[in-house]
Amino acid sequence: MTTAAARPGPPTPALPRYGEASLADLVPSLLAALDVPGMANPLGVEPLRRVCLLVVDGLGWEALLEARGWAPTLAAASERGRPLTTGFPSTTAASLCSIGTGRPPGEHGLVGYTIALPGMERAFNCLRWAPYGMGATKDLRDRVVPEQLQPLETAFERAARDDVAVHLVGQREFAKSGFTRAALRGGDYHGVHSVGDLVATAVRALGEGRRSFVYAYDPTLDRTGHVRGVGSLAWRLQLAHVDLLVRQLLERLPRDAALVVTGDHGMVDLRAEQRLDLADEPELATGVRLLAGEARARHVYARTGAAGDVLATWRALLGDAMWVLPGEQAVEAGWFGPRLADHVRPRIGDVVAAAFGPIGVVQREIDPTQAQLTGHHGSLTSAELLVPFLELRG
Repeated sequence: MTTAAARPGPPTPALPRYGEASLADLVPSLLAALDVPGMANPLGVEPLRRVCLLVVDGLGWEALLEARGWAPTLAAASERGRPLTTGFPSTTAASLCSIGTGRPPGEHGLVGYTIALPGMERAFNCLRWAPYGMGATKDLRDRVVPEQLQPLETAFERAARDDVAVHLVGQREFAKSGFTRAALRGGDYHGVHSVGDLVATAVRALGEGRRSFVYAYDPTLDRTGHVRGVGSLAWRLQLAHVDLLVRQLLERLPRDAALVVTGDHGMVDLRAEQRLDLADEPELATGVRLLAGEARARHVYARTGAAGDVLATWRALLGDAMWVLPGEQAVEAGWFGPRLADHVRPRIGDVVAAAFGPIGVVQREIDPTQAQLTGHHGSLTSAELLVPFLELRG
């Protein structure tokens, strides 16, 4: 790697458009269109009687445009649609919690795929609600109570309180998970077995008469991208299946309903030599108490008194490919949103590192699967940060 003296300065990161066009603004805008009191509508959604929000995990705006020939329904909608930004980090835990709460990560507190929590020697996996890494399968819902880790009222709860029929449609195993309780509580959960079951259940949940809001979630594109890469034939073929899902939903919408399609992050591909393992760069572990986040968006928690040295080392070794900031500077720059709740501050790393180049920092000793993945996300590049906002009406 080049030294700090030899390399040019990093590009200026494009920040999430909190309060204007971010995932945290999506559900409030939809609920404002459903006439739920107190909801802002920065996206300018026209009045609705019922809406189905389909979240396609891993559907980035730029990747969709590049592969539009594989997805004619989505391609046509993209001509009228526009991109939103995720929050930071651009990852599922933070993004889905922003969708569910209508708040940026700095307020809802799920500020990474994994985060540090008091009294835990390992990082905490926000999606699995368990300690992170090999052999760590213990469910922590009793110890880390979801409604306490994320105490804000969700947008779904506010809608239900205003007599909107709120339904969530997704995989059965997610129904009572710690993450669902933290980020998406407030509606009736319908577990489904397949994509066809998702379509049928979502259409049925839209119902008749009452105002209704349906949140539907499909994880298949993300799984394909992680394993095969967003540039792969497998990803494009899976996108074609997502397009069919969207068309089937659209064809079955009630007349007064809309279908809104978005993603939770985009993705970039990394070759094996671009995945930097801490085991091969032991200097990066010097003074580090815990490493959290994910490959392209790292929270680095330093041992007492070592934060300055950790910052200097990470900048020297990674500064040609990553934005490496003290945690306070990332907070002040607005990476996590315009406000940071007091209880969230300890979850932010002493050092925050986000990739702008083709690099990711992995730990095969902790998570050998992640260290072998092709597709990654989490950072502030447009490929990762931009997701679609597509509104389709039958």
